Amino acid sequence: MANTQAVCNSFKTELMNGIHAFGTTVVRAGTTKDTFKAALFLASATINKTTTTYSTTGEVTGTGYTAGGVTVTNANAPANASDVSYWTPSASFAWTTVTLSTAFDCVLIYNNTQGDKAVAAYTFGSQTVTAGNFTITMPTNDQTTGLLRLS
Repeated sequence: MANTQAVCNSFKTELMNGIHAFGTTVVRAGTTKDTFKAALFLASATINKTTTTYSTTGEVTGTGYTAGGVTVTNANAPANASDVSYWTPSASFAWTTVTLSTAFDCVLIYNNTQGDKAVAAYTFGSQTVTAGNFTITMPTNDQTTGLLRLS
């Protein structure tokens, strides 16, 4: 069992069906963005491109951590440059004063508005935290380093 970084296959299909709104939309008769969340997963979990929805299976547990993770700050509109469409959350993901004593190495971004549909899994070096803060810093929002890039 291991987590693997990837844009989820189901997300790619759902984009074609107009399910996710990272920016304003009139297609679904609404003009508000969806709410996205970021949840942490144990190194022993299996989060990868076949993940279709958020589930608590394999999610970290510990003092100060709430199941489901944190709400993603989404002030950046999706954009395109040099034939690459991209989007990056406008703020880092932060968990403060947490104790997560079992090794974790993955964050899953998912669409809370649309039935917790998975967007992408991102892996990093195995971590544990004892009565401390854990932050995932967002990259620059552009076609080269944006967190979610489609070309």
